[in-house]
Amino acid sequence: MTQKTSTKQEELKKRVGQVLRSLKKEYPDAHCALIYNNPFQLLIATILSAQCTDVRVNKVTPGLFKKYPTVKAFAEAPLTDIEEAVKSTGFYRNKAKSIKFCSRDILELHGGEVPNELEKLVKLRGVGRKTANVVLGNAFNIPGMVVDTHIGRLSYRFGFSKYNKEAVKVEQDLMKIIPKPRWTQFCHEMIYHGRALCEARTPKCTQCPMQKFCPKIGVTRSS
Repeated sequence: MTQKTSTKQEELKKRVGQVLRSLKKEYPDAHCALIYNNPFQLLIATILSAQCTDVRVNKVTPGLFKKYPTVKAFAEAPLTDIEEAVKSTGFYRNKAKSIKFCSRDILELHGGEVPNELEKLVKLRGVGRKTANVVLGNAFNIPGMVVDTHIGRLSYRFGFSKYNKEAVKVEQDLMKIIPKPRWTQFCHEMIYHGRALCEARTPKCTQCPMQKFCPKIGVTRSS
């Protein structure tokens, strides 16, 4: 290891610590915004949250879960009925297919219980790593590194990952530098920060408590 490489690693380690402390201080109440009562409900809600606001999902799920209260009910429901029920969340045809067929997988492969292992979750039809990690971290209290658009963007700006839109690579980079017990809460805090200040087009850098040590990689305009 060269001295230059060693110095960069020390700088990164220091910045990670600064960011973690700042996020924890600024967003002590950060949490999963989706409303759910069990792992299966969170799984369905997370599928619906793709390219949709949590607020909209939370308006849809109470009626959805009342109509289909069990894994079996979703698995056996006509696809067109599920489509109609989730239509307002957007991309409803694909979401309905994911919901129906992952429900069928859970019923047939796991006895109706949502598995609590990443490898098993991602094998469910319509379930990717992001959804799986949301379920692991929030429903099972198993650390999961979720990478959505906010976390991808902020990780790039903080210099935590050289990637932005390649979620799997960002996830791998973050898992190396963020302490595992902090993964789930770190993700909530990053999402809160992305929504509150570190916006995509014009981040509010002058209002940000991290402006003194944030390298602002890729930021061309700020307020």
